[in-house]
Amino acid sequence: MTGLAFLIPIALGLGMLGLAAFFWAMKKGQFEDLDGAAQRILIDDDDEDEE
Repeated sequence: MTGLAFLIPIALGLGMLGLAAFFWAMKKGQFEDLDGAAQRILIDDDDEDEE
């Protein structure tokens, strides 16, 4: 029983920390351009090879 009294607050604290990190990332615009990274890998940059 004492183990649960120790582990439940730790689990709740880690959950709140993860939720706070998620909302911080949303506020900073981390998830706004989901297709941009997928499209950038397909862009052929031959300008650097011509030098």
